[in-house]
Amino acid sequence: MWEDRKHPRTICLFDVDGTLTPPRRSATPEVKALLKRLRKVCVIGFVGGSDLSKQVEQLGPDVLSEFDYCFAENGLTAYRLGEQLASQSFIQWIGEEDYKKLVNFVLNYISDLKLPQKRGTFIEFRNGMINISPIGRNCSHAERDAFEVYDKEHNIRNYLVNALKENFAHLDLTYSIGGQISFDVFPTGWDKTYALRHLEDQNFDVIHFFGDKTFEGGNDHEIYTHPLVTGHTVRTPDDTMRILTEIFCEET
Repeated sequence: MWEDRKHPRTICLFDVDGTLTPPRRSATPEVKALLKRLRKVCVIGFVGGSDLSKQVEQLGPDVLSEFDYCFAENGLTAYRLGEQLASQSFIQWIGEEDYKKLVNFVLNYISDLKLPQKRGTFIEFRNGMINISPIGRNCSHAERDAFEVYDKEHNIRNYLVNALKENFAHLDLTYSIGGQISFDVFPTGWDKTYALRHLEDQNFDVIHFFGDKTFEGGNDHEIYTHPLVTGHTVRTPDDTMRILTEIFCEET
């Protein structure tokens, strides 16, 4: 399938926020140009926690044709060469009653939080997970940056995650902090390593992954440490471009 690439048995997978783009912002022309050149060398894909619409906002309207693999929601919604693959449903897995209990707990908890700002969309329902944001996903970029600083000092997200673990220990859920303002909740095993299931029949010899939240508890950690993956920690899209250039030298 990939015989047109110089390295047809190598794939590079990328986180989106902080790896290909600044958080919740668009990819630069320089990043897009490098990815276009890289696609002639090997297979490329992204693995994001957000739904596909947000990745389209950041990576562009032609994302399904500019990447070989598009893994939204950790690969629970997946595309290969523009064609959708099998997907999973969080609500079918958890059931309506437990889901309502989870939502009610989160909203009650957040209502009691004393934060500098609160906006809207504290829980975002996605196909394969939910995303929880104490400040609310409708905050501005400036408010997002301010909350990130506040959270690092006061551990708002960590305390909420611990409360959920304590109160919903009977559910086999994973809580994964990512980005600046939120964390994902999904069934254990539905982290970013889920995307690797879609590669099993492709027989790749080398799987590179680039991400910024590779620390334990970060939403890139599981795939970064997977035994089949060569992981690369980055801080910015510039880091990503630098490492890609080092790996593939003059080929990109």
